Amino acid sequence: MPDILYGRNPVREALRAGRKLRRLLVAPGLNGDPRVGEIIDLSAAHDVAAEEADRFRLADIAHTEHHQGVVAYFDARQLPGMEFLRRLVKGSGPEWPPLILCLDGLQDPQNLGALARAAESLGVHALVLPKHRTAPASAAAVKASAGALEHIQLVRVVNLAQTLQELSDLNVLVVGLDQDADTRCDQADLSQPLALVVGSEGEGLRQLSRRRCDVLVSIPMGGRVDSLNAAVAGSIVLYEVARQRRFQFPEH
Repeated sequence: MPDILYGRNPVREALRAGRKLRRLLVAPGLNGDPRVGEIIDLSAAHDVAAEEADRFRLADIAHTEHHQGVVAYFDARQLPGMEFLRRLVKGSGPEWPPLILCLDGLQDPQNLGALARAAESLGVHALVLPKHRTAPASAAAVKASAGALEHIQLVRVVNLAQTLQELSDLNVLVVGLDQDADTRCDQADLSQPLALVVGSEGEGLRQLSRRRCDVLVSIPMGGRVDSLNAAVAGSIVLYEVARQRRFQFPEH
């Protein structure tokens, strides 16, 4: 089955990322929009001509009215598994220590998209999506990420706890985000090879995942609200990782 993406940024970024385009549908009257013009030019490079379709048809295909007049069919992404993470860790040098983001039960596609947007901009090498209990990289998640999900390496695993154990065995520090942890994120050494685990919106980390973590970290907070949205919390810790690494990012 093909992937159906909608929205100007998601479709443009999928094309820029090299996704194989099958079909492009564009609402009439958008030729003056520079992003739409770029999408049409990129689709022509794939030997796919843009087809005109009214907005009602686009909404029916996208299952939303928030398609911005652009809907595209792409070949489905083939996601690697644990073997990719092994190669990533073993092939990384000291100048670019691996940074792996693992999601444990994050089920809201909006949160997935927001966190992926931060991950892509802050040097994450791979985003691990467990097969069960975690939101997929759906069209809604890609839209929420403004297309950033198309530029980040996704990895699919069946058993997250086992994956975390294997990463720890490869000398990757497994860090779990927990608002009740005694160690603050700015007190931990996050400059080394790292796997950051972010839990679900309501329950946080599952106990099995928590036991596989080498250290749990929290975010120092003031104010009257004692917790943060999962995507916001994960983004803050990713920024702290980037800060400790002196904002040195691998070249693409």
